[in-house]
Parts: sequence; C-alpha cells; structure tokens
Amino acid sequence: MDAAEKLRWPFSDGSVTDLLDARSLHGSPDIRKRVQFHSSLVQKLALEKEMEGHIGCVNAIAWNSNGSLLISGSDDTRINIWSYNNRELLHDIDTGHSANIFCTKFVPETCDEVVVSGAGDAEVRVFNMSRLSGRRPREISMEPAAVYQCHSRRVKKLAVEIGNPNVVWSASEDGTLRQHDFRECSSCPRAGSANQECRNVLLDLRCGARKSLVDLPKHPLALKSCDISSVRPHEILIGGSDAFARLYDRRMLPPLSSCQTKRKPPPCIKMFCPLHLADNKKTHLHLTHVAFSPNGKEVLLSYSGEHVYLFDADPDSTSSVRYTADYVREQLFLPPFHKVAAKKLAKQRKDSVNATSRKLLRVDMCRKFMQVATRSLVTGKNLMCGIDACGEVLESVGPDIDDDMRHDCLCTRAGLYLKRKWKNDVYMAIRDCNSARNIYPTSYQAHLYMSEALLQLGRLKEASEYAEAVNSLLPPHSELRKQVDDIKQRVASAELEKNRTDQNGNAKADTHGKLRSLSDILFRSDVSGSSSQEGREDSDYDDEMELDYETSVSGDESRENDQGVFRGSLSFRFHQREDQTNEQAGENGSTESTHNDDSALQSDVAIDMKQRYVAHCNVGTDIKQASFLGEQGEFIASGSDDGRWFIWEKRTGRLIKMLAGDGAVVNCIQSHPFDCAVATSGIDNTIKLWTPDANATSMVAGPELDVLSAIENNQRKLCRNRQILLPFEFLERFRMHEFAEGFECAQS
Repeated sequence: MDAAEKLRWPFSDGSVTDLLDARSLHGSPDIRKRVQFHSSLVQKLALEKEMEGHIGCVNAIAWNSNGSLLISGSDDTRINIWSYNNRELLHDIDTGHSANIFCTKFVPETCDEVVVSGAGDAEVRVFNMSRLSGRRPREISMEPAAVYQCHSRRVKKLAVEIGNPNVVWSASEDGTLRQHDFRECSSCPRAGSANQECRNVLLDLRCGARKSLVDLPKHPLALKSCDISSVRPHEILIGGSDAFARLYDRRMLPPLSSCQTKRKPPPCIKMFCPLHLADNKKTHLHLTHVAFSPNGKEVLLSYSGEHVYLFDADPDSTSSVRYTADYVREQLFLPPFHKVAAKKLAKQRKDSVNATSRKLLRVDMCRKFMQVATRSLVTGKNLMCGIDACGEVLESVGPDIDDDMRHDCLCTRAGLYLKRKWKNDVYMAIRDCNSARNIYPTSYQAHLYMSEALLQLGRLKEASEYAEAVNSLLPPHSELRKQVDDIKQRVASAELEKNRTDQNGNAKADTHGKLRSLSDILFRSDVSGSSSQEGREDSDYDDEMELDYETSVSGDESRENDQGVFRGSLSFRFHQREDQTNEQAGENGSTESTHNDDSALQSDVAIDMKQRYVAHCNVGTDIKQASFLGEQGEFIASGSDDGRWFIWEKRTGRLIKMLAGDGAVVNCIQSHPFDCAVATSGIDNTIKLWTPDANATSMVAGPELDVLSAIENNQRKLCRNRQILLPFEFLERFRMHEFAEGFECAQS
C-alpha cells in the first residue's frame, strides 16, 4: 500500500491550519464541528483508558446530551454511569433485570437523573435517581420508577427523542415497536397475562418481514434496532430480521394499539436495501444496527454476515437510486449493448479546459491514481490499494475528470473486484460495468468484465452471450481475444459439469467421522433444474435451507481458530418452510384474502446504497453497531468479530484506521457528542476510551500490523458464516427429527 500512500491527496476536510486561517479571515461558525473529528485527529486515535466496573460483556453504551456522562449496560444486569472528566465510575445500579441488558439510555431533559434499560427478559425498566436522598453511593440498589413487561421477547434497542422527557420507544424481537409514556402508567402486566390491555404498540410488524422485494410481507420481523432522527424527530428507522430497513413517519401511523390485536404492517415512507441483497431470499440475512446521520440526510445499515452500507435519506434528494422488484434482475443482468437507464453524467471535458491550476493538479493526480490501479490489475497484487485508488478518482469533487477517464476507472475497478473476490465484490463489479456502459454502451471492457462476473455467479448462458458480444466489439487483432477465449472455455467446462451433475446426481461423499455443515446434514437440495453452483461467489446459495440461528459467545470461547471450527454457545431455531403451507391454506381461502389485502399495502420501492464499507466481520453477535463519528459524520466506524474496530472515510469508503479494541468481539461504538473521543465495548467486561495521541500510528493501533491479512481473514469468515462446522454425529441426530415450526434447541 506504499505506492498509494505516496499519492493520496489530503482528506477533503483539508488541514487544521486551513480551518483556523479561514476562521480568522472570514469567520467560520461551524469550525468546532469540522475540527472535532478532523482527519488528522482520526488517524491518531489510540487507547487512552480502559474503564473497569462490569463483570460481564458490555452490550450497550451511550453518552448524555452534553458528553459529561457515559452510561453502559452489561450481561451482569447492571447499569454503570461513568464520568467523562476523570474517566471514573460514578454509579453502579442494580437494575433487577433477570437477563442480559442489551440497551440503555439517558432520558433527555431530565438533568441525566432518569435512565432506562431494556434486556433479554423482555422488560423495559426506568430509574429516577432524583428520588435518592442525601449523598448518592457508588452502588445503588433502588426500585425502578417504571417497569414495562408487555414485550414477549428480548428488547434489543431503545430510542429517545431530543427534548422529550416523557416517552421512550423500545424495539423487541417479538416484532413490535412500543411507545412508553411515563405520564400514562408506570407498569404494565407481563406479556400473555389475562389482564394485559396496555395500548402502546406503535408498530406491529409480526407479519412484516419479507424474504425478498418481490415477496409479500407475511413473516415475523424480529426487530433488532431502531433510531429516531435528531433533525426530523417524527421519522423513525427500523431494522430487523430481514434485509430491509424501513423509515416511518410517526405522524402518519395509526393510533397506538394493544398487542391483543394483530394488525397489518403500516406503509413505510422509505425502504432501504442494497440492490444485490433485495432478491437474496436467505433467512439468515438480517440487520444488526440502523442509524441516522447527524444531519438526518443519510442512514447507515450494518448486516449480519454482510458489510456496512450507506444510503441517501434526504427527502429533497434526486440522486438516490430507487428500484422495484422487476428492476433488480433487470439491472443485475442487462443484455449486451444495452445502455443503462440512469442519470446522465455532465460533459466535463470542456470544463477542464479553463480549470484552475489546482484542478489541473488534481487531474494529474487522478492519472497517477489510475496508473496505480492499472498496475494492480495487471500484476494481481495490492488489489485493495487499486480499488481505493479508483475510489479516489471516482469520488473526486468537481469537473476534474472527463468521460474517458471515468469509464476507464469504472472498468478497471470492476476488474479489480473480480480478481479480489471478497463477498459481493462481483455485484460491485456489475454496478461498475453498468455505469461504464452508461457512458459508452458498446464498451468492450465493460462487456468483458460483465461476462466474467456472470460466470462467477454461475449464470452461464448470460456469460456466454456477453463473451460473444465482446468478440464483435473487439478490434480484429486485439490481445483481449485470449481472455474472451478463456472465458468461453470456462463457461463450456462449467456447462459440462452441470450436465454431468444433472444426469448422475450428486455423488454421496463418505462423511462418517468428519465435520459437515449444518445445511448439508439437515436439508437436501434439489439439484435438478437449478443453475450450476460452480463459480458461485460464496457459500450463501442454498435456497432450500430454511434456517435461523443465533450465536452467543462469552469470554475466550468466542474466538474462532484458524481451521474455522466454531467454539462457544450455539442456539438454533428451525422453522418449517411456509411457501407450500401458505399455498395450501390459500386453497381454503384463509390466507388468500390476506394476500389480496396485502397486495395493495404499499408500492414495493426500495432505495439502493450509495457506498459500501468493507474490512470487518459481523457474524458472531446480533448487536454489532456501525456509527457515524462526530457532529459532521464524515467518518464511519464499525466493530468486528476479530476484536478490532474499523474507521472508513464516508465519502470514498476508504479504510483509514484499524484498532484492536477487544479480546474477542467489538460490538458497540459511540463517539463523544463534542470531543474527538470514541467509547467502545464488546465481549470484554471493560469499556475502552479512544482519543488522539501524537505518537499513534497513522493506520493501525494494536498488535496486528498486517492490515491486509486481518481483513482477508474477516472476508473468509463472512463467506463461510452460515457453514458453521459441527460434529457429524450431532447433526445427524437433528436430521432424524421432523422439525415442527418453532422447534428450538440449544447446544453448548
């Protein structure tokens, strides 16, 4: 990565000196926001303090409004409140929860006297410390001011509204988002009680999950995360056990209802999902965290077994790409010579003639970046460096590059993605190929890389069509014909293998005494009539598998060894496939009417991502956060299963910092409201505070110096995340059972 380091421009925020000069000369009211997480400070972040006080995994952390206090919740069922000034524990509250605390918050406008927690016992508890008389002890044991027991499953996230001291919202895996008003009641009966009639259900999504954009929402949506916009507090963002994040306007929702009445999901005003995940249909794909940007114009989604994605949520924006179910396959598998229907790029070649000397310098720098990317593509080395170089060129602001350079950069990056082969890189390559064809519809480079991408996805017929198209587009004696012939040969080999498999069936391997994946044992795929599995991008293509499981880890048991054997506590939930049962029920008319009603529920339009952040691994826990750093939100941070946390530049997606933050898994990341400070927590029972240190390294903090090896190891874990290896004899016992819907088992 040395070559790229020498070429990298200063970050888009310039230097701190420039900001100070601008303030003295012209005045800059937002100077504090711009300096808070300035790139020069972010690159110098290092561990300042490890705060001890919990005796279990720390699952939740949050700052108060002025940043003077930090609150944390843990598996030890206690809430700790810390002082930011001296980095010491102020209060240790015994909450009375009977299970792990997953979320905790300060209630706004209460002088930080009221705190709230949600836990695995399905309860939301409120504590008012102003009721304590005299000097407050460090360890506090007090009765909660309110206990809400109306959820039936774990409470995973709490949300509060700035300026509202009376209401808190809770998202639970029971599929409901509830609104608790402290002024109305201080308690409610436990879920399932005969006298439970509390009307606090704001969103009922117990039939709100969908396997893909084309499917009707008919499955239970276990809510994992929620967030309220600080700019438009009537907007609330929901994420759960499917691939789609939903944005609701609370002013447009029906009145609060009782959980005794099961309602159809209300229409959302926006739905977010990367286009390549909208037709995934994998039951394990779900969100672990959703968040608004500080200005409320963007949302950030973190997926289990996937990457972190950024979306445009600005209601006035016209640049966000919206798509329907029909548009998904249309864009992923366009026929050759088809010009992509997208916003046309402005012609920039004329603008560059009168460019200033600074712009000319940037254009020259773009060419140097292209040389780095091209060299990476030819040699097959430093692929991540080459992709970053292309990102710097494509995300450059202003009329710096013309259509020729933009086209070449898109094609080069597509080729780099296809060589790197990290999870979903093939879909990123298809996006770049489509963008390149939008500039030049008959681009032979774009068609060539599209053919390779389709081959990697196992779409042999389309790959062959694109290879033929490249032949007709290439000059007579082009050296690229060798690559075309190679693709044709690989397509032919894959087709022969597919035909052989279809005729003879899958050979039964001797598995006695060996380790096999869960899907291999429990479910038998129907290989006839399906496209070839050869060359598929990863291992998540078992359409016959209906499996939902969760992993919970603690201590050193959460670490995975190099051989990929999972250690720790593992729990499973098996669900019977509902497609056939729903069809049969439809014949009797019981679900058919429901489908007719749902068909008019809402227009199935989703918003595509605008940036992807790659390096971390999110598989082991379902509370892993991805956060905007600072009031400007110009940097993105996420925890990881390898005990590190990563920081990217939001605009380009370039990784700029990797820090060792936990002995096992980093789950929570919260930046200070005003200072350049970040608090993190995870499986360790400590909270770590990170601040800039002049002696810190610019890229890596921690014992691991090989950045690329750490990232590649995370990508391998992502690709095999649902192929957890377990003893054959254990899995064979499960296969002998007839799995009824809702069957649960646990193995430790």
